[in-house]
Amino acid sequence: MALTSKASTTWTGNLPDGSGRTSLDSSGQGTFDVSWQARAEAHGGTTNPEELIAAAHASCYSMAFAGALGKNGTPPTQLDTTAEVTFDPTGPAITGIHLTVRASVEGLDESDFQRMAEGAKEGCPVSKALAGTEITLTAELA
Repeated sequence: MALTSKASTTWTGNLPDGSGRTSLDSSGQGTFDVSWQARAEAHGGTTNPEELIAAAHASCYSMAFAGALGKNGTPPTQLDTTAEVTFDPTGPAITGIHLTVRASVEGLDESDFQRMAEGAKEGCPVSKALAGTEITLTAELA
């Protein structure tokens, strides 16, 4: 059975001077201020769509990699994943996403680790949804 998640944004004003509030409606876990300034200039305590995409991608990748490692019989002790989403306001366009994972996994050699890390990047549902964007990966076996 499919699960639908919901978030919403209320925006006030024009693009350069306006602002919004985005809420995580399904979980009720938070409401975040969003603005064009946080997207194109500096965060300044306000988030933007790219930071929210980065959070989604880091968590999705971690789940995909943990699942693949578990199926391999080498479940991770810990995965530390960061996603960096680059936005060019002149496009405007998301120009790239870089995932970095540092993993503690016993019983897995470096080549299998790298192969599985790359496979998780390709198989992650968020990666698939963002397939029009270049996604790169740095994976380190601790």
